[in-house]
Amino acid sequence: MEYKFYGWETTEVKPINNIYPAIHSPRELYDALSEIWSAETCAPRMRAYWTSDNKTLGQCSITAFLAQDIFGGQVYGILRSGGNYHCYNVIGDCIFDLTSEQFGDEKLVYSDNPEQFREVHFAKEEKRLRYESLKKSLEKYTNA
Repeated sequence: MEYKFYGWETTEVKPINNIYPAIHSPRELYDALSEIWSAETCAPRMRAYWTSDNKTLGQCSITAFLAQDIFGGQVYGILRSGGNYHCYNVIGDCIFDLTSEQFGDEKLVYSDNPEQFREVHFAKEEKRLRYESLKKSLEKYTNA
């Protein structure tokens, strides 16, 4: 299968735990999330634009922190117009962005960006609740 998310070719990282026994790679996580991302897990400011054709829209921070739970590493953010950060994962020399497809052909710069922290992002209750919902959906999906 050909993937379109940034870094898909080099996502040879393994889980650091057994939280989701069915997930062995970021590509497998992407496959599972592709079945469960929804308008409800999309950032509220983007929800009206979410479609099943653009499943990754508004899913970046909750997805990146969920990937961090599974694979470790750090989450970094690309500053976007409007002051929000687009989040992605860095594990050693491996950089991947499971939600990069939402930007179409736009080229994002994955270097010299600030680290992002869940305590800051999840200070927004709606974001924490979307993250918890995505986690719960992933648990159900991988245990089905």
